Amino acid sequence: MTGAIWNLLLALAWVVLGGDFSGVNLVVGLVFGYITLVLLEPQVEALKGYPARVPRIIRFIGFFIKELVQANLRVAFDILTPPWHMQPGVIAMPLKARTELEITMVANLISLTPGTLSLDVSDDRKVLYIHAMFLDDEEELRRNLEEMERRALELFR
Repeated sequence: MTGAIWNLLLALAWVVLGGDFSGVNLVVGLVFGYITLVLLEPQVEALKGYPARVPRIIRFIGFFIKELVQANLRVAFDILTPPWHMQPGVIAMPLKARTELEITMVANLISLTPGTLSLDVSDDRKVLYIHAMFLDDEEELRRNLEEMERRALELFR
C-alpha cells in the first residue's frame, strides 16, 4: 500500500510542477513515478513487492473486463431472443480465500458479473453459495469462477 501512495504522490507532484492538469499528464506522472519506485525498491524496505504487484493488477483488470463483457453479451442475448435459454440454479463453491477481505472481494466480483450473484458464505467460511442464471454447464461455470477467485487472490499475495 505504501508503494501505491508514493506512486500517486509522485504523479501529483509531476502534474503540479508541470502545470498541466490533464488526465494524460497524470498517467505520464504515474508511469514515471512507477519507474522511480522500481529503481528505489532495492534501497527502501517499504517498497518490497510493489513493482511486481502493479502488472498483476493491470492483468486482473483486463481479465475482469473481458469476463464482464462476455457475461453482459450472454445476458443480453438471452433477453433479446424470444425463447429464454437460462437455466437458473444455486451452486456451492469451495473457497480458497480465507480472510474476510479476500472472501468479500471474491463475492463482490462474482456479484458484479451479470448472470451470477453471491448469496451466502458458510459459517466456517469455506463455501460460497452462488446463484447462476445459466447453469447449463456447471463444470464450466465452476472453472470460470475458480479462475476469477485465483486471479483475485493473486492480488493479495
